[in-house]
Amino acid sequence: MLEIRVGQGFDIHPFSDDPDRRMVLGGVAFDGPGLVGHSDADAVAHAVIDALLGAAGLGDIGQRYPDTDPAHAGADSMALLVDTVAAVVSEGWEVANVDCTVVLEVPRLAPRRDDMRDALSAAVGAPVSVKGRRAEGLGAIGRQEGVACFAVALLQRDGGRS
Repeated sequence: MLEIRVGQGFDIHPFSDDPDRRMVLGGVAFDGPGLVGHSDADAVAHAVIDALLGAAGLGDIGQRYPDTDPAHAGADSMALLVDTVAAVVSEGWEVANVDCTVVLEVPRLAPRRDDMRDALSAAVGAPVSVKGRRAEGLGAIGRQEGVACFAVALLQRDGGRS
């Protein structure tokens, strides 16, 4: 019998005041201010990592890649995502799909959405959908103070393995 698990992930980062910090979302560089974070602050990759780890019962992003570890300073979040997928697969899981909702006022995702989907799908080894939503001016995200992302991952494996 097929065993399935669902995990959800969430991440949020404020915009940086550093003019040299680049913005990366879903492994794709965007124009505009970057996001504050220990790594490259890719909120989309981070939410996907948390969703995958949660579904596999492997903890969370803070446990696996703590922001107190200097080794992760400035880390490429897509490399962390690839490492996460390897850990999930080593537990006998296969990623069926991932669905992401990115909440932000700027930048507009539509021109780069396909690039994000392709980069994330390649890293995960399964289909990843990316949707952009506005906060309609409400709260910190609506005031253009940062970016948030929600992700849901579905994992599957042969139920004969525990």
